[in-house]
Amino acid sequence: MGQLRLSRAIQELLRCPVCGSGLELLGSQLRCSNAPCAAVFPVTSGVPVLINEASSIFSIADIVHRRKTFFPPSRHGKVWPSLKGLVPDISRNVRSRRNYTKFARLLLDRSASPKVLVLGGGVLGQGVETFLQHSPTIEVIETDVSFGPRTMLICDAHDIPFRDATFDGVIVQAVLEHVVDPYRCVDEIHRALKKDGLVYAEAAFMQQVHGGPYDFTRFTHLGLRRLFRKFEELDSGAVCGPGMALAWAYQYFLLSFAESRSARTLITLLSRLTSFYLKYFDYYLVHRKPALDAASGYYFMGRKTSRTLPDAELMALHRGAVS
Repeated sequence: MGQLRLSRAIQELLRCPVCGSGLELLGSQLRCSNAPCAAVFPVTSGVPVLINEASSIFSIADIVHRRKTFFPPSRHGKVWPSLKGLVPDISRNVRSRRNYTKFARLLLDRSASPKVLVLGGGVLGQGVETFLQHSPTIEVIETDVSFGPRTMLICDAHDIPFRDATFDGVIVQAVLEHVVDPYRCVDEIHRALKKDGLVYAEAAFMQQVHGGPYDFTRFTHLGLRRLFRKFEELDSGAVCGPGMALAWAYQYFLLSFAESRSARTLITLLSRLTSFYLKYFDYYLVHRKPALDAASGYYFMGRKTSRTLPDAELMALHRGAVS
């Protein structure tokens, strides 16, 4: 294939998201090699747009023409972007750097040059810079449903456009709450991983709606474990703690009184200035059992297996406070 942002080795592993057949690069398009399918996908600025519109909430036309997808234009006018950098954030991910260091070590233990797929990697996730320090030893393929500064391929996690058993690892951070069918997405992750391949996921629990209409699901610690029931657990726990959860609840409580953009901008500023300190409690709380029942978000690190965890075994995996 020609000049795509993907390496030639990764290009050869691409598959049609509609039927799973191979793809051929013809000019600025990728065409399915399966004649009955014959699906055609655009390539924009070296980024293939491989979306199965029959099973996606996104359309290829909206993506290509930069219409609203997951990352809409700012709704806060010109004032908020200029003030945002001056106001402390209420969010704090206290475990991701440690987790990504461990994930990289596990990948390098199993392969000298692992290939890792990032779902939702159009912008740099919290802590991911720690993982990227291992590039190019670890080849990272960053994908998203929108064009972003790091997007190498546009795809929907419901139909990952790669052949079976392609990757040594998959990263899916702050994505699974935003997909319509997280179980289908995790099945796709399982399919795309090599035997004994690794996955690292983070998902929201105590967080209010964010992402507008693209926000569907929340997971408890056990709920996230069940989602990855076809994986052996290597590590899991809270990644953002109760302090962050409380700050979010406080901010959204205040925002419930306002509808205009200007009022919501002012309330956001006020809530951040008066609650940002709560997140620092999480450095102490995130490791404690009671906090596992009240965390803002959780992580799961696992290994692909052929065994499915029975639901009857989930109860014994509860690690929170005893009621």
